[in-house]
Amino acid sequence: MSTLTMKFGGTSVGNAEAHSQVADIVLHQAEAWDRLVAVVSAMSGVTDALTEGALTAASGDDQTYRAIVADLRVRHYRAVDELLDPNGERAQLLATVDEYLDEFATFCHSVHVLGEVTPRAMDAITSLGERLNARILAAVLRRRGASSEAVDATELIITDRKYQNAVPLMDLTRERVSSRLSPLLKEGTIPIVTGFIGATEDGVTTTLGRGGSDYSAAVLGDCLDADEVWLWTDVDGVMTTDPRIVPEARVLPVLSYNEVSELAYFGAKVVHPRTIRPVIERDIPLRVKNTFNPTHPGTRINCKPEAAPSTVKAVTAIEGLSLVNVEGRGMMGVPGIAARTFAAVASQGASVLMITQASSEQSISFLIPTDTVQPVIGAIEEEMALELARKDIDRVWSMDNVVIVTAVGSGLRTTPGVGARIFGALAGAEINVIAVAQGSSECSISLAVAAKDAAHAVQRIHHEVILNASSDAVDQA
Repeated sequence: MSTLTMKFGGTSVGNAEAHSQVADIVLHQAEAWDRLVAVVSAMSGVTDALTEGALTAASGDDQTYRAIVADLRVRHYRAVDELLDPNGERAQLLATVDEYLDEFATFCHSVHVLGEVTPRAMDAITSLGERLNARILAAVLRRRGASSEAVDATELIITDRKYQNAVPLMDLTRERVSSRLSPLLKEGTIPIVTGFIGATEDGVTTTLGRGGSDYSAAVLGDCLDADEVWLWTDVDGVMTTDPRIVPEARVLPVLSYNEVSELAYFGAKVVHPRTIRPVIERDIPLRVKNTFNPTHPGTRINCKPEAAPSTVKAVTAIEGLSLVNVEGRGMMGVPGIAARTFAAVASQGASVLMITQASSEQSISFLIPTDTVQPVIGAIEEEMALELARKDIDRVWSMDNVVIVTAVGSGLRTTPGVGARIFGALAGAEINVIAVAQGSSECSISLAVAAKDAAHAVQRIHHEVILNASSDAVDQA
């Protein structure tokens, strides 16, 4: 029995027209698959608005959240009015909109009185957008003659208590999915499940982190033994690079799990990084498709990589970084310096995106988000106070305005000449490489360059290593 799990992002369900398009897609796929589950995000911008309302209320502002309630009411009313028949479910659904927005206003009033918003409260507040949207889409499908039911993921996805970034407890989740969704699917009903949210074992609402609707779809796909998981967004698939930087960027037809993981880690925003984990464990193919161009095949993501003419399939970049350097001639041969350095970094909750070390052991360099630099340097200096005093370590300093540019493709490490083409492309453009790292996955080479050179670096690598290599392959054929 074939099973498909689909997720629709915020832009895919951002207004009445988009809802109609999604309904067309769902009904079309329902004819091709025995069992179909759709996961929906909130309308685009709604979660940000809910977050802003809560934070401003906590800061003492009791007007902003009221304005947000009014704006969201108009937006959802408009969608319901355009999508549903006055003689059908419209009045009931408008009452549901009022109910949820009144709940939001009550939350914000409480937050305003208390003067703070806890992570637990924020999860309850930010879950409301998905709850509204699931009910709207289910009603639209029913109006089109389908059997459909909105299902809150709080009934399905059981998580730990790490509010704002909860982790699903898969065994419990699988049991809940089986008991709640399987009967609906058996009778031919299309469940519309709220993305992004879950609940603890005792029913307290949690969220899976921003972008968590992708994760929701993958978790449900795992629990349902789905044949495929499709992520519907507003682009045709995973692209060779950001088309805003390189207009010639194109859609990649096939990628491996490892390649997408590298792209996700190094800044590509099409796929949420944690989405990959459940589908990898079950070897479930993932597909990224465009809601507004549904006939395009999109990008298929599966276990085995496919060869590309250039080996490099995509180029991506992460901005807003700084290079922190710990250097000193007295570091050479001293055990534990690296461990102590990164323990100090970890104590500040900073994420290290790239690490390089000279073979002489006289310096360690790593890239972290710029907004964490000062506390990190302070923590390292405190940890290494004795070594600094003895001049074993000369200084701990940072270089700001640095960007990581990463070339991704399976087999990079084992393919002769790829590195030379990458560095040659940059040398030809007189772009200085500050630091270099290559992952053990063999899927990526990362280069640190000055922020002013980042766009040009992406353009040069994309042109020389992807476009030119593809052209050469065509000519040889």
